Amino acid sequence: MPKVHVRKGDTVLVLTGKNAGKRGKVLSVEPAKSRLIVEGVNVVKRHTKPTQRMPQGGIVEKEAPVHSSNVMLVCNKCSSPTRIAKKVLDDGKKVRICKKCGETLG
Repeated sequence: MPKVHVRKGDTVLVLTGKNAGKRGKVLSVEPAKSRLIVEGVNVVKRHTKPTQRMPQGGIVEKEAPVHSSNVMLVCNKCSSPTRIAKKVLDDGKKVRICKKCGETLG
């Protein structure tokens, strides 16, 4: 299965497309398709039929998936877009590290 460099809950910066420059929180990740859904990015309108959950139906705005190569992780400490490095701690735990400031990323 392909790996994705971001996780659910991370803050990312969109690099390309109509939403370039926007920042948002990752809501979900699909590693098999290398896609993720970012809050407030790539919002599309969907025409939905009435259901029990939504008896009115109508036009609903929701976020569509974005390819993982089009986003860059934003560091919590230095709040700049960065690449990540991986490091193994003394107790054997693997962590992601910001390449710019050296801070560990959640």
